[in-house]
Amino acid sequence: MSGALVQAVRALAGGLPRTYWVLWVGTLVNRLGSFVVPFLALYLTRERGFTVEQAGLVASLHGAGTVLAGPLGGTLADRVGRRLTLAGGLWLGSAGMLFLGFSREPFWIAVAAFTLGVLGELYRPAVSAAVADVVPPRDRTRAFGLLYWVVNVGFAIALPVAGLMTRFGYVTLFVADAITTFVYGCFIWLFLPETRPTRRPAGEQASAPASPPAASPLAPFRDPVFLSFGLPIFVVSLIFFQGHMALPLDLGGRGLTPAQFGSVLAVNGVLIVVMQPFTGRWLGQQRRAVALALAAALTGVGFGLHALSANVGLAMLAVLVWTLGEIAQAPVAPTVVADLAPPELRGSYQGAYHMLWGLAACAAPALGGLVMGRFGSTTLWLCCLVLGVAAAGWHLAIAGARRRRMDTLRTLRPDVSTSAD
Repeated sequence: MSGALVQAVRALAGGLPRTYWVLWVGTLVNRLGSFVVPFLALYLTRERGFTVEQAGLVASLHGAGTVLAGPLGGTLADRVGRRLTLAGGLWLGSAGMLFLGFSREPFWIAVAAFTLGVLGELYRPAVSAAVADVVPPRDRTRAFGLLYWVVNVGFAIALPVAGLMTRFGYVTLFVADAITTFVYGCFIWLFLPETRPTRRPAGEQASAPASPPAASPLAPFRDPVFLSFGLPIFVVSLIFFQGHMALPLDLGGRGLTPAQFGSVLAVNGVLIVVMQPFTGRWLGQQRRAVALALAAALTGVGFGLHALSANVGLAMLAVLVWTLGEIAQAPVAPTVVADLAPPELRGSYQGAYHMLWGLAACAAPALGGLVMGRFGSTTLWLCCLVLGVAAAGWHLAIAGARRRRMDTLRTLRPDVSTSAD
């Protein structure tokens, strides 16, 4: 049994460079200490006496900070390097965590929440850019899948630990989170070499301008192929984030207890932990447009099924379906971004991709609440179904344009994957 397990691990991890595993281990350490954000609303209402509306405003300010963090972190990764952006961003994020934890006045809590949103997420585009730098194109889908997997493993462990730690006071969460974040930064500084490409590949030199474009947060948004790819990604993100506010409200209104709701959401974490490591190779062999379309459709259908989730069993089935969509999209989308980005703009493109998720995280609660409040939860879930199917169709419709771009890039750059679009 142990020999078979070792062989399975080697098959999953084989071919990925040491530098990637530095990022992977550091991410695990960081996620094991991700205590604050999931408990932020409880902290504000129970410890600081905020109303639900005030807590929602603070959470929105934190979300607004994450929107800015994507393009800012991506641009820094391109201009000053992955290593400095990663380590410096994590150290600043650690300070931001303490700033929020020890703030007492509502004004300073709001300022600290926004600051933490910016500083705490600054490092993410640099991680994605570094993975694209060091992992061979053929292995990127698997590499991003394993990174997404370890994020969920760490988060699944951190949640119950954080629940136990609240017995010693919520400030303990802030201090512990700050420590693990700081340690991640030290780990990166000590063991991660700079991965940013120093020059364009030789095959691209002849057809490229003498001076490569400067890193800019706006560069990806001037790329029509990236924009057409980003639109359905944003739509699927809006659907996905309905699970953070609208879904618990709806299931609670249908009579599910908090314990039952926890059991329903546990399907998401368990399925990702069990399936994600084994899907990377298979997804890497599929047409990426088809994989992304399947992900969008499953996400839409899964949330659409919540219109019928009158009991725990049906709710679990719905979560199972949209989790399959999450598993399909998570490793594929960043590989598309890595291929579309010029090497010197990888951070900027990954930052734009993370910005789309940040925008969705900000907009989804307000949009979901508006639809559910005016038209009912059934209408909201049916809208999710329609949007998911529409996003799937869009992915298939734009595949031809991206395929032509990829074919051109493959003649110029050896770092573009051979995955079919």
